Amino acid sequence: MAIPGFQEFTLPLLRVMSDQAEHRLRDLVEALCDDLGLDASERKEMLPSGQQAVVHNRVGWARTYLLKAGLLNSTRRGYVKITDTGKELLKQAPSRISVAFLRENYPEIKEFIGRPDNPVDPPEPVLPVPDATPEEQLEQAYQQMRGDLATQLLEQVMELSPRQFERLVVELLVKMGYGGTLKDAGRAVGESGDGGIDGIIKEDRLGLDTIYLQAKRYTDQAVGRPAIQGFVGALQGVRARKGVFITTSRFASTAVDYTNSIDVKVVLIDGQQLADYMIDFDLGVTRMNTFEVKRIDSDYFDLS
Repeated sequence: MAIPGFQEFTLPLLRVMSDQAEHRLRDLVEALCDDLGLDASERKEMLPSGQQAVVHNRVGWARTYLLKAGLLNSTRRGYVKITDTGKELLKQAPSRISVAFLRENYPEIKEFIGRPDNPVDPPEPVLPVPDATPEEQLEQAYQQMRGDLATQLLEQVMELSPRQFERLVVELLVKMGYGGTLKDAGRAVGESGDGGIDGIIKEDRLGLDTIYLQAKRYTDQAVGRPAIQGFVGALQGVRARKGVFITTSRFASTAVDYTNSIDVKVVLIDGQQLADYMIDFDLGVTRMNTFEVKRIDSDYFDLS
């Protein structure tokens, strides 16, 4: 039999999760292959890139859509569990869980999918706008893959110890061009003894100025104004005028308004921005494949 499209895996995947236990993607793939009766050759069939098995890719995308819709929840690194919302959906005994069904019933997924008014199920693998040009489809598929990668990155970051997270922040700023080499650019604090400061980094190779860092791992808790005020106080204690406050969650509007009203320069980086920077500067990610998109060179064919 042909390997089903990823949308055909969503309902069977949710049913497998109905035992309310935590599951790894690898185990889910095996369970669904058994459930659908896929033979050994189908289980080993690879994507054209040769980087991943087709069935693993499709089950992975089904899991991503269920996570984005709030039907599954990531409990710890690599593990997912059905939510109360997912259990309620199974009680309704749906015949199929398509992308269009998720978009219509779970508003939280709309931003991930793209255009909320698109009524048509996307063709494989994930091309949400059938009437778009190939270039537009490619761009939209890329943005979805990037969004999924950002989610996975934050899950990994949340598993780090506080000291590891502080070091990650310093390494990221080095990759962004601050301080030159990691050896002499900066240091994660814990070692510095500066109260309220988690890292110190040179602004440039010569060390003409210093940037102080605060790094906080939160899941849902927004960073409010008091935390930023405490950081600013720590900066003033070392006579610093530049700081970067990084969190895995988000900043309350009061915190943002406060940073805009003070003379000390404090840059706020939330979880989404952190993941985007890690992707852009190749920290904690690896390149899976590269596609070149070419066009006609009109000058070459200009015979006039």
